[in-house]
Amino acid sequence: MHSGKYIFSQIIALISPKSFKTIVDRHSGDYKVQKFTCWKQFLCMAFGQLTHRESLSDTVLCLKANENKLYHLGVGEAVSLTTISRANENRSFKIYEDLAMLLIDQAKHLYRNDSQLDINLANNIFAIDSTTIDLCLSSFYWAKFRRNKGGIKLHTQMDLKTSIPEFILFTNAKVHDVKVLDLINFEPDSFYVMDRGYVDFRRLNRINECDAFFITRSKDNMDFRRLYSHPKDIQKGILFDQTIKLNGFYVSKYYPDKLRLIKYKDIETDKVLIFLTNNFKLDAAEIAKLYRARWFIEIFFKWVKQHLKIKSFWGQSENAVKTQVWIAVSVYALVAIAKKQFKLKQSLYEILQVLSISIFDKTPINQLFQESQSQYFKDLNDNQLTLFDL
Repeated sequence: MHSGKYIFSQIIALISPKSFKTIVDRHSGDYKVQKFTCWKQFLCMAFGQLTHRESLSDTVLCLKANENKLYHLGVGEAVSLTTISRANENRSFKIYEDLAMLLIDQAKHLYRNDSQLDINLANNIFAIDSTTIDLCLSSFYWAKFRRNKGGIKLHTQMDLKTSIPEFILFTNAKVHDVKVLDLINFEPDSFYVMDRGYVDFRRLNRINECDAFFITRSKDNMDFRRLYSHPKDIQKGILFDQTIKLNGFYVSKYYPDKLRLIKYKDIETDKVLIFLTNNFKLDAAEIAKLYRARWFIEIFFKWVKQHLKIKSFWGQSENAVKTQVWIAVSVYALVAIAKKQFKLKQSLYEILQVLSISIFDKTPINQLFQESQSQYFKDLNDNQLTLFDL
């Protein structure tokens, strides 16, 4: 006799069936489909993500081993590898892109009053960055990156207060990061934190004209003249704080306004950095803190690539790869929503680890994590770059 929902079903129940059907109908995803609908495709792929399956065949094998439970998971009967593969190849990845963005919007609403930063600012604070996911060129010919290498790039704009993505774009890995700035709608009075790979003065001027603020690092060959200096604070690591204007005929037309240049020495690493910003109101030490907070987007990239199985792809076409990645992002958003909905105190990593081994448990989720609260889930000890080496 069945009593209670499986953990997997409790997590999936956070998705509105009506909203999912609206998305599927928009893209005609279930057109002429009899049994294996888009919903069942999503359930199978999300199951593989949540249980850390290494491949699509591994996922199918695990589902078949628990065939008597599939009805209560919403899958129904066991699915063949060919059926899932064909769905991943042929059904538009935009179905799962729309689902991921819908879940991200839900998560943003739940976290709207939260902030993990140690700076008390009412402004929105975003980080913009990208990460490259390597692909085998012989198998993924459409993703040519270099002569003998393939790859796709995940461009992300993240709300640093909540670690919830605001904007996500997948491109071929050879697309330069700075081009993504053309696609972002900059909000007035918001901060955009970027590394120096995004220094393009025409695009930075667009941010400035939107009455938004950018914080980035100066390039070594930047040609400028100092207009005047502000007080420095050696104890806080501020070696100088200057107002400057750009030299050069073209670059001065690309960005005709004044800029602020801050030389900062990190006390912990002794590394010296030079920040470039159009904000003249914040204390120089707070500018350095905001740049340090950019590390949260690096943690997001690490979390997604390590724990949501997108480093080994379960299909070779562009559509199959993007389907898998967008479902991975959907699972990330679902875990973030579950953390709030069930008032869980564990980190997203800890929640995912518990879910992966409890997927067929029928314990209510909040009770499951109360029992697990005293346990310690040690994070993977991966080699990480220090913040200012990025």
